[in-house]
Amino acid sequence: MIKNTKRAIVFIIAILFLILGVVGLVLPFLQGLLFLAVGMILLFFLFPSLRERTQQYTVKYPKFHALMNRLEQVIGRILGDI
Repeated sequence: MIKNTKRAIVFIIAILFLILGVVGLVLPFLQGLLFLAVGMILLFFLFPSLRERTQQYTVKYPKFHALMNRLEQVIGRILGDI
């Protein structure tokens, strides 16, 4: 029960970050790309297929791929087992 609640909360937070990211692309004072990146990384933990697809595309850009892996590890330590 707690695991399902935690997954639902992470999903809601991820959607909020994605919405803020889209709004931030239009508004000059909000960092849209940052919010989009955090929202996507949170969704990686909920949807393994999304994680695999993104890993396939980021391999072409080694620096970005390394950054995504580091961010995924940090957020994984914060969230624990989802």
